[in-house]
Amino acid sequence: MPRVVFLLAPGLHLLDLAGPAQVFGTAGDLGLGWQLSYVAETADVPTAQGLPVRAGTAWPELAPADLVVVPGWRAGAAWPNPLGAAALDRLRAHHDAGGTVASVCAGADALGRAGLLDGRRCTTHHDLQDVLARRYPRAAVVRDVLYVVDDRVVTSAGIASGIDLALHLVAVRHGPAAAARVARQMVVYARRNGDEQQASAMLRHRGHLSDVVHRVQDTIDARFAEPLPLGGLAAASGVSERTLTRLFTAATGHTPLRYQQRLRTERAEYLIGQGATVEAAARAVGFTDPRMLRRLRGRAQDAMRSA
Repeated sequence: MPRVVFLLAPGLHLLDLAGPAQVFGTAGDLGLGWQLSYVAETADVPTAQGLPVRAGTAWPELAPADLVVVPGWRAGAAWPNPLGAAALDRLRAHHDAGGTVASVCAGADALGRAGLLDGRRCTTHHDLQDVLARRYPRAAVVRDVLYVVDDRVVTSAGIASGIDLALHLVAVRHGPAAAARVARQMVVYARRNGDEQQASAMLRHRGHLSDVVHRVQDTIDARFAEPLPLGGLAAASGVSERTLTRLFTAATGHTPLRYQQRLRTERAEYLIGQGATVEAAARAVGFTDPRMLRRLRGRAQDAMRSA
């Protein structure tokens, strides 16, 4: 059962904490097994919004599969870091042991002080990006993205972007369909951006109000590696094939087949990034011919270059 530990600093922003905590809490409610823990250097933690919170002062036993998240705190040009050396040592030790560490907003400074940003790509709130770049010149600060992943160090921009970060981590651990279920349960439209494949079609195309299309997307999300004839999808949703195509295209900008292909391609890209061959990735996501995957990848890369 994976554990996520939130390391709380004085002056923390409530949404920096509450957004990711809600994602992992909802994932646990949906049977994905996440356990949430909260630790701080003192039991009573003041927040930037004036509502104090309480946390434990003893760290739980952590395994490499566990996650440590540092929510941000109120910061400006001076950007004080209220976390002490012991907490930073914990962050560094967890990453050294094979674990993942993440930050929201100003929390990136804690990762920097722990030495975890050196030689890595990272991001933070747009008001703090220049400060972060000056403080940690060996880090590559990526501007104007919601989150950045680099070697089990995950940094996100300000405030609400912690939700996007957490949904991404759920998708990596449990698959994008699980993340889409969490997002829908939370009634959020998780937009994703960045200069790598961070934009999950399962989440990006959920910002509509069509129940018919949501139901069909649920089916495709869960079974995108299987053959899904349009006639079967239409019959299950109680509309004609023509009506389904019209509604689906109006809501998502894609036909059901194109949407399924995008899901397959995105999952294949992830598998290839983990070391799979194109042929193995194509089989895993349901393509009978790897040439189809190569064509779709080529189109996606051409679209990114022309954007």
